[in-house]
Formats: sequence, structure tokens, C-alpha cells
Amino acid sequence: MGEFVRVETAEGIATIRLDRPKMNALNRQVQEEIAACARQVDADPGVHAVVLYGGERVFAAGADIKEMADMSYADMSAHSAVLQDCFTAVAEIGKPVIAAVTGYALGGGCELALCADIRIAGESAKLGQPEILLGIIPGAGGTQRLPRLVGPARAKDLIFTGRHVPAAEALQIGLVDRVVPDADVYTEALAYAATFAGGPALALRAAKQAVDRGLEVDLNSGLEVERLQFSALFATEDAKIGMRAFAEKSQAKFTGR
Repeated sequence: MGEFVRVETAEGIATIRLDRPKMNALNRQVQEEIAACARQVDADPGVHAVVLYGGERVFAAGADIKEMADMSYADMSAHSAVLQDCFTAVAEIGKPVIAAVTGYALGGGCELALCADIRIAGESAKLGQPEILLGIIPGAGGTQRLPRLVGPARAKDLIFTGRHVPAAEALQIGLVDRVVPDADVYTEALAYAATFAGGPALALRAAKQAVDRGLEVDLNSGLEVERLQFSALFATEDAKIGMRAFAEKSQAKFTGR
């Protein structure tokens, strides 16, 4: 349990909750606490899905500019690796991760949302990568995860201009997956996460790894990643339970083994 980031778990769903008033600025401490929480929920067998949430008013307005302003090249050269590792810890959670985006998700906040598998945004949410307006570029995965999600041309538009993208446009270009009334963002994210509670945890982890690793390589290599993950699941108890339940027309009760 960190000072600004905590894990709240109920019924197999973990919420990684950012709480650094007023805008959840992502200073180094917050980054490290996010990574610690990500590793905690990844290792917890009782957690089946994860929600990233910044509260009712804001997801995360970006990095702490005051902290960065006086950093030299040498300072940032060392810290940037830590920064990326913290966000990668979220991206590598081996369970479905849903970002519940309210208010602003800008800069590092947008990059954190990009680490999720699914993004549910409120109607008044705004996302973007405004780092160019500070004379820098995204440094926590924005230049890499954003084009993989929305395509290189749209990613360049957002990164080159630094503009804020309203929720409706974010949905249109695939930056978010669902837009709901602001008051419903967290409950919608929890409801979606609940569909994975009691599910086949090993198969979900394998599916996520196959998709993510496959996007990093050519098609033939990706197919090999899929083949290996697919074959390995036949050594699990869950696969036997699932196929037996199908044959018996009954509800599968997965064990996560």
C-alpha cells in the first residue's frame, strides 16, 4: 500500500487506485508505487482482472512537470529507464486490465491508459500526448504503444500537435473502446472485469501474451508464439475441465491450474 497508489480487491477484481490530489500527477514516487501495485496484482492468484482508476474527476493529468523541469540529460537518461519499466509492469500484468478513464488522461496518464487491454472512458474525458508543447516527446511508451493501437498516421497527429482528444473522437479512432456517462465509468469497468472472475486464468494469461508478443514480431513468428501457447494449455487442469464441461453441457468451474 503506497502513499498515493493502492490496491483495493473485492470478488476477484483488483482496482489500482491513483490518489494524488489534485490531478494525479505522476511523479517518481507515484510511478514506483504503480509498478509495485502492478506486480502485486499480477502475483496474486485471487485476482482475476484489474481496473486502473484515478477517481471520479481525473485519471491522470501526466508527469509531474515541476519534478522534471530541472533534470539534466544525464538525470533523465537514468530515470527514463525506470519510468518505462514502471509502465511496462502494468502492461505485463498477465490478467485482463481495464482502464476506467475519467477527466484528463494526458501525457503519462494517457500512456498509463495505453498499458491497459481495454479503455472505458467517460463522455467528458480527454486524452492526449501534449509533451511536444513542452519541447519534448512522450517517454513512457506513447510513441510505441499509441501507433500500435491507432495506427502511425493518427499517432503522429496526436503526438505532433499535442492536442486533447475528446472521448467521442477517441472512440472513433480506437483510442478508447467504450464511452459511457461520466458517473458510470468505474461501475462499467468493474462490470466488465467481473466477466473474468472465475474464468480460466491460465488461458487468459496465454491469450494476452500471444496477442502482445505476436504484435512485436512478423506473422510467422507470431503464429509460432500462438502455437506454443495453445499447445501448452493442454497440460493444464483448466483445459480438461473446460472441454469436459462442454461435452457434458455443464458450467465449467475453473481452478486456475
